[in-house]
Amino acid sequence: MNRKTLVLPALAGLLAPVLAACGSSDGAGGSGDPIVVGVATQIEATKAAPAPFDPAQAYDVDAMNVLRGTLQTLMRLPRTGTAPVPEAAKTCGFSDTRNEQFRCTLRSDLKFSNGHALTAQDVKFSIDRVQKINYANGPGTLVNDIDKVETPSDTEVVFHLKKPDATFPQKLTTPAAGIVDHRVYPKDHLYNGFELVGSGPYTLKAEHSGQRVTKVVFTKNPTYKGAVKPLNNKVAMRFFGSSSDMETALRKGDIDLMNRGLSPNQVKGLKNSRDEHITLQEMPGQEIRYLAFNTKDPSVSDPAVRQAMAQLVNRSQMLRDVYSYAGDPLYSLVPTGLTGHINSFFTKYGNPSVPAARKILEQANIHTPVKLTLTYTENHYGASTAKEFAALQKQLNASKLFDVDIKGIRNWQQFRTDSSEGKYAIYGMGWFPDIPDADNYIAPFLGKGNFLNSPYRNAKIDQLIPATRQQTDRNAAGAGFKEVQNILAEDVPILPLWQGKQYVAARDDITGVEWALNSSSALQIWELGRGVAD
Repeated sequence: MNRKTLVLPALAGLLAPVLAACGSSDGAGGSGDPIVVGVATQIEATKAAPAPFDPAQAYDVDAMNVLRGTLQTLMRLPRTGTAPVPEAAKTCGFSDTRNEQFRCTLRSDLKFSNGHALTAQDVKFSIDRVQKINYANGPGTLVNDIDKVETPSDTEVVFHLKKPDATFPQKLTTPAAGIVDHRVYPKDHLYNGFELVGSGPYTLKAEHSGQRVTKVVFTKNPTYKGAVKPLNNKVAMRFFGSSSDMETALRKGDIDLMNRGLSPNQVKGLKNSRDEHITLQEMPGQEIRYLAFNTKDPSVSDPAVRQAMAQLVNRSQMLRDVYSYAGDPLYSLVPTGLTGHINSFFTKYGNPSVPAARKILEQANIHTPVKLTLTYTENHYGASTAKEFAALQKQLNASKLFDVDIKGIRNWQQFRTDSSEGKYAIYGMGWFPDIPDADNYIAPFLGKGNFLNSPYRNAKIDQLIPATRQQTDRNAAGAGFKEVQNILAEDVPILPLWQGKQYVAARDDITGVEWALNSSSALQIWELGRGVAD
């Protein structure tokens, strides 16, 4: 995510408190009403993706935020910082010097929300299940480097890794490692529908219209045993078709907080708002946006086409005209603030240049204008996505070197399915990190089984990724990450565009807003409370 010279303190914890309320929290509030969180996106079940709340399928930020409140993992990220701490586990750690064997001991008397005991066998079942199902657009890459899981007793779990991986403890904090009940979840296929059985701090009830989720309600789990201490009894998450509808609901008091999908004009309006009952807090951003290429598609199979695009795209202009600078230009897959980041694309291509792009195409004997189609999702990343792609189209076509069409796809799950099946030559994607480590901005996109299902391969990168994972000292891994970024700038299988900032807008009686997002920009609903409005 990144770009320019602004260094966001992404790994130093969240910003200093700018409290949205005064007074102490009393759970869900004196009235007993839930704290309502608004999200401008859609979660739905489709034939290709029938189980949005199954950890073997869920791999988008909103569905994973639901799972983080309801499924336990052995480890979790702390309130701030990046070093994992035990959650369902009492203790965890590597039991060898090569980072190949990881051992955990579970807390006593863990239970699922249905009353079933949670044992080490459920942990093994959950990991084995994600690997076996290996859902095409799912989170399997986070656990596929596990060779086998052993359970010496009901409270002991031993992970044997195929290769050394110092980032493994962080991967165990993700919903991909969420623990499910082996008596409930099928071992070889997805759990259809919207129900969820977990052992996390909350139980879940989903409301839906047809196959589309309209609201989920989190209720404090009385049998939960773990490290999280919920500051509320109930949270509701409502899903909106547009960010403007979501903002209207916030101003009316129908929701208490929103943090995703805000347009630049909304951010500006909320910053300058005279509404004394709403505050806007800016936090370090880990979100990135990029163009992905199907490198086997004839229109972009020649690297020169992709390089010429990299030479032409004016990120600063797009951020100015579309996003009102609510982000920073991104010149690498690894964002500013993470160990190993370099501006590899800027180093190679410098400022946008039509003559330089023309030279790239001429040297490759490519006839111009090159006809291309850029495809994007209309509603998953907010209303400004269409404007962003219109701006990209205008920039590329203005060079006379490209003849670009753009195409919006409304159904997110269909977009994900079609993109992974290679139906789009170029398409826009966003990424929120699973873990706050440079590895998570490189490994999921590259190599066999990558979540994009990209056909791009590079033998050197295949060597570098395992090498960086052997480094317990993540600063020592920086050299390998830098080499990978330089290779990507040369081959351009992915074109990074911008790194976003995070904003949380809340009513002034909501406390804990400063802790609402962790170091991976994941929502921590248990930190929210209701106090006394100023």
